[in-house]
Amino acid sequence: MLNIMEVHETNKMIEQEKLDVRTITMGISLLDCAADDVDEVCENVYNKITTYAKDLVSTGKAIERDYGIPIVNKRITVTPISLVGASSCKSSDDFVKIAHALDRAAKKVGVDLIGGYSALVSKSMTPAEEMLIRSLPKALSETDIVCSSVNVGSTKTGIDMNSVELLGHIVKDIAHATADNDSYGCVKFVAFCNAPDDNPFMAGGFHGVTEGDAVINVGVSGPGVVSRA
Repeated sequence: MLNIMEVHETNKMIEQEKLDVRTITMGISLLDCAADDVDEVCENVYNKITTYAKDLVSTGKAIERDYGIPIVNKRITVTPISLVGASSCKSSDDFVKIAHALDRAAKKVGVDLIGGYSALVSKSMTPAEEMLIRSLPKALSETDIVCSSVNVGSTKTGIDMNSVELLGHIVKDIAHATADNDSYGCVKFVAFCNAPDDNPFMAGGFHGVTEGDAVINVGVSGPGVVSRA
């Protein structure tokens, strides 16, 4: 049973120390959305996200009301899109179509951000992964809440210098493509070394292939507490 001291302590954490739930992030596997036709992939992606995450935001708000603790962000991560679109995307523009599907689905369910427009290329790039990387300026400038990441190296496998060289140009192109919005596209992109198997944190979030079909990740506090300190 709670006593009055615990109630005061919890109230102090929220009111004075700025305790909050920084984010609840739903990770969704899109591996079963792959198909031979990119339009079919887009439809599969949209349908799965809007089905699995349809209650994410409303549930988060209900938890806020019940427990009185703010949940600042509601987000989604998905399987790296370079894998999902590998068999259907024949050009960078095909990958951009999937980016638009992600953007539409995320807006439909009401989340703040969706991550996973990503490629893992620490040893070398497949043709699909290179196409996704080359699509980044267009994809990030034409969508609003899609986040992207590329893992270019790891301690075990080394660094893929071809992807590093390519990304040097791509980051500059992203900045130019979103220059009318303070180059905001660069805020939605992360270049990694040693990316974990699964990462729920934006802007580099993606749902790892070692994860189940859907998971919930909870990030507690952080910026509010640091600001208070």
